[in-house]
Amino acid sequence: MKQKQSKGSLILTIFFILLSLVWLFPIYEVVINSLKGNDAVRLFPFAFPNADTFVGFANYYKGMTFGNYPFLNSVFYSVVITVFSVALILLCCSMAGWYIARVQSKMSKLFYYLCLFSMIVPFQMVMFTLTSTADELHLDTPWTIPIIYLGFGAGLAIFMFVGFVKGLPLEIEEAAAIDGCGPLQTFFLVVVPMLKPTLISVGILELMWVWNDYLLPYLVLDITEYRTIPIHVQYLKGSYGTVDLGATMAIIMMAIIPIIIIYLFCQKHIIKGVAAGAVKG
Repeated sequence: MKQKQSKGSLILTIFFILLSLVWLFPIYEVVINSLKGNDAVRLFPFAFPNADTFVGFANYYKGMTFGNYPFLNSVFYSVVITVFSVALILLCCSMAGWYIARVQSKMSKLFYYLCLFSMIVPFQMVMFTLTSTADELHLDTPWTIPIIYLGFGAGLAIFMFVGFVKGLPLEIEEAAAIDGCGPLQTFFLVVVPMLKPTLISVGILELMWVWNDYLLPYLVLDITEYRTIPIHVQYLKGSYGTVDLGATMAIIMMAIIPIIIIYLFCQKHIIKGVAAGAVKG
């Protein structure tokens, strides 16, 4: 019996190793092609850089200085949109999730089901009306687009927060109320510390989504004035629409490195938060 289990675990280990290599292969392709010249990328996309094709960090420099739009501006707007959007989602959705879990009313249940329904609505169904609405409400700047991201990111976030809060002991909040804490004090001083695993997991998931998002900023923002990093990549074109693939790979690599680092440091919290939000309650 033990031998069968060991063989089964060995097979699963080999399978998941091969599966991980499949997932890592695109990243490997981006890394090696970011160090090769444009012609080498086109002719030998899977070959490792050699003495003839290796260009060092020239692609990174070219990608940051190409065109008339500064790359640092794109980094700045991406950071602003991501930080404000994630902060707004965490604040509003954690409070909404706590309220829905604790206040058992028809209105709270209806709001919860509407949030769940929003998770299954394709973005393509609302993107045209969203563009006109954003223009009318002046939500077409990096400082106001986080409100739109709050609307699209609320479904998953509230679902996870509600599931986690339902598993928290109500007696702790009742004790805080007896000690004189109001609703806001109870939430920020008692509930938020216990929500740490879910806050981190939701924050990382939303961060990866907002940072890598291309379509929503492209539709809403004035791209002549505001460009995020994904939009900046699209405009790495020369005359007659030619694309420098080496510079493009370099910019893509610079865009994914921060997310990979953050994910590696926080992956254990992501797993804990997702499991807690999905199982409890």
